[in-house]
Amino acid sequence: MAVLLVGCGGNVAPAGPEANQAPTDAAAKGADAPDPVPDVARVRLETEVGPIVVELDGRRAPVTTGNFLAYVDQGRFDGTSFYRASRTRGAPERGFIQGGIRRNYRLMLPPIAHEPTSRTGLRHEAGTISMARTAPGTAMGEFFITASEMPSMDADPDREGDKEGFAAFGRVTEGMDVVRRILAAETAADAGRGAMRGQMLVEPVTIVRARRMDD
Repeated sequence: MAVLLVGCGGNVAPAGPEANQAPTDAAAKGADAPDPVPDVARVRLETEVGPIVVELDGRRAPVTTGNFLAYVDQGRFDGTSFYRASRTRGAPERGFIQGGIRRNYRLMLPPIAHEPTSRTGLRHEAGTISMARTAPGTAMGEFFITASEMPSMDADPDREGDKEGFAAFGRVTEGMDVVRRILAAETAADAGRGAMRGQMLVEPVTIVRARRMDD
């Protein structure tokens, strides 16, 4: 894994959502010119344990929203999974779940510019959907959903080290019960490396399909 970022507790620690490192020629694997990004877009993630509906804020986070919609429209999330449940120590109902393409280079689109919460005005509240990353500008096809308010994920100019936080770009409007069910699922104590150790789901939850609800 590459650089580890800000964790759930608000301190600089190896606990934050991570993007997978792209191959050096990832930028050459892009798609055609993207469609215009709507101000608001709704996406339904059909998982094997129930649906999650997210409302994306294309007005305040157009780059991140456009990227997520490209993965949706091209079917790149179909058959992927939620594979990580990061629970806050001492408060297991708090934390986030992470999903996406998980190192599948065939599904990667080029990395996107970072849209910090200090610019968009969005925040990591309960039900926020946001992009996993290593360094700013490396987000691709990995995302996470918070089960609780997590201000440590926001950009913070007073934080030591990486101050840019993660790129929030929407919120869950239906299916928080599914998010919590995934967060509570069994994890393997000896699986995963670095920040992910002990947080990998014993049985990843398949994302059967992801579709816009506006079509």
